Amino acid sequence: MARYTDAVCRLCRREGMKLYLKGDRCYTDKCSIARRNYAPGQHGQSRKKMSNYGLQLREKQKVRRIYGILENQFRLYFEKAERIKGVTGENLLRLLEQRLDNVVFRMGFGDSRNEARQLVRHGHFTVNGKKVDIPSYQIELNDLIAVKAGSKSSDKFKELAEAAAAKTAPQWLSVNAEMMEARVISLPVREDIDMPIEEHLIVELYSK
Repeated sequence: MARYTDAVCRLCRREGMKLYLKGDRCYTDKCSIARRNYAPGQHGQSRKKMSNYGLQLREKQKVRRIYGILENQFRLYFEKAERIKGVTGENLLRLLEQRLDNVVFRMGFGDSRNEARQLVRHGHFTVNGKKVDIPSYQIELNDLIAVKAGSKSSDKFKELAEAAAAKTAPQWLSVNAEMMEARVISLPVREDIDMPIEEHLIVELYSK
């Protein structure tokens, strides 16, 4: 499967804000935004007035990069969000939040969504007792996400469990860091998403 393999700090600089793609590093003075807060490339420091289309495009790219979604897959999420009853933009964000890799990240098992995605791909997690190694797997209400029994004794997951215990999980997840598991007690709502996202711009872009 195709995936982005270039330096992820370039993505934050391109969007002009921290997307927290490298976990704890993003909170230090090593963060590229702290050192070079302008777009990468030869013309990165030039200031240009952005059109409405440009604003809409940048918002779509920003959300894609936060969740690590490629273009075609993101479009499929949007089309699915349109078919669901309710506000399309909020439906889109809810579908992205319900991805297994995002849920693992929200549990606190992983400094970034990219690390959480890698852990899922390597088969370290189960959903309702069955191993799932598909990062895009959609989590539903009352699902139990847990670290696979064979992985719990590893030093890596002991460290992750300690880190998860110190983090605050969203209200829609009930996390037991000691047992290395979490249950979905409600589906995420718009207020649970703390990134500065203007989803209406994405809806406007795809509605042209």
